[in-house]
Amino acid sequence: MLMIDFFDRGAERFPDRVCLIDDHGTRTYAQVRARSHQIANAFARDKIPPGVKAAVYSGNSAAAFECLIGSVRAGGVWTTVNARNAMSETIYVLNHTDTDLIFFSVEFKDIIPEILSQCPSVKWAICIEQDIEGYTGLETWLDGLPETSVEVKRELSDLVIMLSSGGTTGQPKGVMVTQAVWEIMTGITHHLLYDDHAINLVVGPMTHAAGGQAMTMMAMGATHIILPGFDGDRVLDAIEQHRVTHVFLPPTAIYVLLARPDIRSRDYSSLKFFIYSAAPMAVDKIKESIEVFGPVMWQGYGQTETGINITVMTAEDHMRFYRAGDDAMLATCGRTTLFARVEIMDDEGKILPPDTLGEIVVRATSVTPGYYKDPEETARSKAFGWHHTGDIGRKDKDGWIFIVDRKKDMVISGGFNIYPSEIEGAVLGHPAIQDCAVIGVPDDKWGEALKAVIQLKPGAKFDEEELKEHCRKSLARFKVPKSFDVVAELPRSPAGKVLKRQIREPFWKGKGRAV
Repeated sequence: MLMIDFFDRGAERFPDRVCLIDDHGTRTYAQVRARSHQIANAFARDKIPPGVKAAVYSGNSAAAFECLIGSVRAGGVWTTVNARNAMSETIYVLNHTDTDLIFFSVEFKDIIPEILSQCPSVKWAICIEQDIEGYTGLETWLDGLPETSVEVKRELSDLVIMLSSGGTTGQPKGVMVTQAVWEIMTGITHHLLYDDHAINLVVGPMTHAAGGQAMTMMAMGATHIILPGFDGDRVLDAIEQHRVTHVFLPPTAIYVLLARPDIRSRDYSSLKFFIYSAAPMAVDKIKESIEVFGPVMWQGYGQTETGINITVMTAEDHMRFYRAGDDAMLATCGRTTLFARVEIMDDEGKILPPDTLGEIVVRATSVTPGYYKDPEETARSKAFGWHHTGDIGRKDKDGWIFIVDRKKDMVISGGFNIYPSEIEGAVLGHPAIQDCAVIGVPDDKWGEALKAVIQLKPGAKFDEEELKEHCRKSLARFKVPKSFDVVAELPRSPAGKVLKRQIREPFWKGKGRAV
């Protein structure tokens, strides 16, 4: 099955069911399917060949999803360009991926000429919402074209998506996704998240996990409520108004929701899967989420390179550990799913025994075949025949996986290897703290000293000594941060991940340490 086949499966079964809802209206599966055929016909008319890289440079919207689906129907490769990127990063991604065509939102009309002047490979540019000076609008481009098209032949080995890696440690890489990889990711989603009529809330950028989850759920005929971005009021209103069953949010967004004074007064009775991923979640926040949202918390672990849900901790797992008061087990990211093998490996390629720290490595059909135009990085990531995640973790005797931290985030202080995520979990247990990032900063005595950069809840007060005492209750003394910095907001990537590299950089500038 190809990516477009899965969409068509949903459209065949539920043509009159609403597929997409955004601020501009609703679109049924039949309407989205018809628009995608028109786009495929426009590709054929303009002699845009299968295999072209087609970017959708837009925020979350129904029209953006239609452009994506139409490009895939035409045999195109979806290049993910996050609308929240800086212009320089957008230019880098388009050039690095050799993008040929771009659908862009009218909100970028003032900068698109500059972007395209620096992206010589882009031959076609269409404005999604309207005609603008110098560029054809989507409606004009599709005017008069039929709502059925000739099937474009593609193979399971062909590329269908070119994802951009997070870019949290440098320039983003082009992560290649084949039709075969997409097939197994869709199968995993159905195996784990199936519902007779899922109502899925799309909040995060459609170029990341939120969009991928939405696309895999179309085969089951899910209705997708599309928000332009994260806004606490709109998220909670949408859950109540549309009776949302599925929602994905990164932990940082959940922390914002939990800090709201009205969080316990809303109706969450429709929720079945409240999925969190992208970073470990503090155990105290997991428990608070269960108390607020009910027995619906659900964690998936994966990466851009591995596909979503390599491991899962189900709602039932959460509730079993919560009721038992087993905080240690609430820290797991689950056990491997049916279609993956996950192990812990040392630097020499040896699979380690249970409860031994090492790098988390993965074997699965959903793992990318490699990085676009980067054979060296591809080879490095596949050393010893496994995909190397860059995450440090352990696996217990029963197969539960625990993420300790990113390999690059480890701090060496006074000769001890310290993983910041443990400390962040302790800090986040304080009632005044909304979010936190722990880093190592230069120190003449210790080599590196631990610094916690914290974001307070609205109206909360900060007392450094009291916070240190709070940390001493659960941390060894050498793990208690030596200093705390309060910021209005932690820097985050467009996908919501905290950018520790950006936080570290001012402290290490000129110090000779890679950040």
